[in-house]
Amino acid sequence: TNIVLLFGILIMMFRQNVELAWATIASTPVAVLIAVLIIQKARKYVDLQQDEVGKLNGYMDEKISGQRVIITNGLQEETIDGFLEHNETVRKATFKGQAYSGLLFPMMQGMSLVNTAIVIFFGGWLALNGDLERSVALGLVVTFVQYSQQYYQPLMQISSGYSMIQLAITGARRLNEMFAEKDEVKPANGQSFDGIDKGLSLEHVDFGYNPDKLVLNDVSIDVNKGAMVALVGPTGSGKTTIMNLLNRFYDVNSGAVTIDGTDIREYDLDALRKHVGIVLQESVLFSGTIRDNIVFGKPDATDEEVINAAKQANIHDFIMNLEKGYETEVSEENNLFSTGQKQLISIARTIITNPSLLILDEATSNVDTVTEAKIQKAMDEAIKGRTSFVIAHRLKTILNADRIVVLRDGKVIEEGNHHQLLAEDGFYAELYHNQFVFE
Repeated sequence: TNIVLLFGILIMMFRQNVELAWATIASTPVAVLIAVLIIQKARKYVDLQQDEVGKLNGYMDEKISGQRVIITNGLQEETIDGFLEHNETVRKATFKGQAYSGLLFPMMQGMSLVNTAIVIFFGGWLALNGDLERSVALGLVVTFVQYSQQYYQPLMQISSGYSMIQLAITGARRLNEMFAEKDEVKPANGQSFDGIDKGLSLEHVDFGYNPDKLVLNDVSIDVNKGAMVALVGPTGSGKTTIMNLLNRFYDVNSGAVTIDGTDIREYDLDALRKHVGIVLQESVLFSGTIRDNIVFGKPDATDEEVINAAKQANIHDFIMNLEKGYETEVSEENNLFSTGQKQLISIARTIITNPSLLILDEATSNVDTVTEAKIQKAMDEAIKGRTSFVIAHRLKTILNADRIVVLRDGKVIEEGNHHQLLAEDGFYAELYHNQFVFE
């Protein structure tokens, strides 16, 4: 609308009087130049303002999440000082951003007044020295004063909302940065996946989160259907990385992960993940009821399936002792569960999806020995009949594994069952005896 109005005014002005029309638009290049300079400065500082607000929000989220550690170590004052420092940076950036954004509208108003003065001055000169009669010239001056004010009106309307426009542009830039991130690689016509028929293999796998530093180096593991494989090794040896590859959170640099002889990159990604169940070290409960959390991966599950999954996970009795049972609300403010109970619900959530491949990532690492026994029992139930990978630091939880793969520095250094590895008296035997001494 503003653009149409602008062109309409220009046409009318040049039809009325060419000389006064040129006088009316004479200040436009100066106004545009000043506006461009102000907009560049405003964009710079509004972008900086949003970036600093993001840093401040990140700082606050981190400190609120870790408030117990902060209080325990008596770091409240230091935390407040850090907040004030971030807040001051935001204040300075906001002041400059809003100052430059707010400067555009008054500048346009000022240029409009200057332009009106130019029209009056030139129109007066034209009335005194031009070829037109004074009465006609004065009428033209009055007309062009109106044109002059209308000519700047669209520019003033745009500049009045520029602050909001710039914030929107900055927000769009930050969104575009996120949208520019690469999507997960999905095969165009991925093969359907209905579960493991024969087995799973890692074939000479090399992988690194950074191209110049490999986390896994020529790793090969063969797993038959229904077998339980335990991954053992020191921190940073690549155990969790293997889990990330099995579920295609990442793809290998070289080599392949295959199921029934087919590279998992050729399977439909959604179908593959539908048949992979994961129990992580840090269990997560979502807002809603206990039932909502258990059926999270299978929303259409029946009540019977929910109860069976909870029983297999050894959490049913606890749930039934709650006043509302499976309809008990779970939230951040109303957290009724210990770490171990969260883990058991997480296992129930995995069991109900009936995965072909089960991955347990140090599921017992954050609990006491009594709770560990309950989780171990639930894990045994979950593993029955399923191909499974178990990542564990506590070796007593994987003594019955069909195969134990020992990793160190991203390489497989030993492989076999518990008794075979003890007989070899190698790195695994050393780990086992050291844990046995401490426990």
